[in-house]
Amino acid sequence: MHAKKRVQSQEELFKSRLDQMLDSRHPLFRLAKAIDWEYFEKEFGKFYVENVGRPGKPIRILVGLHYLKNAYDESDESCVERFLENPYWQYFCGFEHFQHDFPLKPTTLVKWRQRIGEEGIEKLFYQTLLTAKKQGLLNKSHLNKVNIDTTVQEKAIAYPTDARLYYKMQVKLVNAAKKHGIELRQSYRRLGKKALVMQGRYAHARQLKRALKETKKLKMYLGRITRELRRKAGDTVPHALEELLVLSERLLRQQKHDNHKLYSCHAPEVECISKGKVHKRYEFGCKVSVAATSRDNWIVGIQAHHGNPYDGHTLTDMLTLVDRMTGTPVKEAYCDRGYRGHNHTGDTIVHIAGNKRGMTRSLRKWLRRRCAIEPIIGHLKSDNRMDKNYLKGKVGDKINALLCGCGANIRKLIAAFFLPFEFITKIREKILGYLHLIGIMKIQSCQILP
Repeated sequence: MHAKKRVQSQEELFKSRLDQMLDSRHPLFRLAKAIDWEYFEKEFGKFYVENVGRPGKPIRILVGLHYLKNAYDESDESCVERFLENPYWQYFCGFEHFQHDFPLKPTTLVKWRQRIGEEGIEKLFYQTLLTAKKQGLLNKSHLNKVNIDTTVQEKAIAYPTDARLYYKMQVKLVNAAKKHGIELRQSYRRLGKKALVMQGRYAHARQLKRALKETKKLKMYLGRITRELRRKAGDTVPHALEELLVLSERLLRQQKHDNHKLYSCHAPEVECISKGKVHKRYEFGCKVSVAATSRDNWIVGIQAHHGNPYDGHTLTDMLTLVDRMTGTPVKEAYCDRGYRGHNHTGDTIVHIAGNKRGMTRSLRKWLRRRCAIEPIIGHLKSDNRMDKNYLKGKVGDKINALLCGCGANIRKLIAAFFLPFEFITKIREKILGYLHLIGIMKIQSCQILP
């Protein structure tokens, strides 16, 4: 399905166009003209079928809202609400006249992300780099040297404790049994909730033996419900119920010092990662690699990894992604000591911070520049929605990481367009101030002359 021109109604002929109302020097106005929107029409047109079902939303609206959502740290709901009151957002998304109705429901963004998948989001990320190249902001020489580091993308889950996990899994199993028409001998809803409350009170009062006793109660209730469901479900267990039973049995088996434990009932892919931080010893989510240009801090690669791999083992995949996104092989990569013992065998020269043998003055300068990736990661978390990932599953982890990279690059593009706009605005204010002052002096001189 190719892009079609939107048919204008007769009422819109008498409305003022946005391009006539808005300031053409505004960064979003200029960025809307710089992005190649036809690229998305060609790439995502295969996901639509013509003359079947309800007509799909224009692709530019969906792409534009995803760019703005992660550039300005908005949720799906707040992004759609803010679109309604911001004419520059509406122009960026392809509208010609000011809109007074919501363009879509927030769930449409969720379904569209699921439709295009990780490969589609990579194309959004690729287009941000292509736009920077066309504007002369990202040159080939900038891509020769990159800084690479890893961080943790936390999942939006509660801090995992045994008592809370047992109770949540119990509630899920009871609801699933009711949904599939399986009658339980006892649901333990009231007793389970009471045990969870008492466990929290005893733990807060440092009465650890009593708290442990309540935790064992919750585990006993969960074990009874799991075994009864396994008996009554028989051989023909529904797929959704089977997944819950497998997770429940996994939760009951795991011990204190086991690896690959279950930390969340609704997000079983969550891993416990320790990065040595004093204020936060453990983080629950997945590891993310970030690659940024050493000179101008453009994010040229970002990727989520599952299984908590060693940092050095993610280097080859990261450099391959950078080559695919930029089309330029990386000559030198600067990493921290977590990448010692990496298994990369390509042509890229990998420099590890802390090595002092054979250190030249130029190499020492670029290794100091490696630290610039730390505030980049901080901005990804504080400004581009990497602090908490609300997307579902492993695919959601990868999609959110790529969208965060898109948001960071869009912010840099906006800043690049905003600098001349701000400079011109300041000069204009000074000129107007001088003209106003000259006008006052002329009036005063005219009053004195008679």
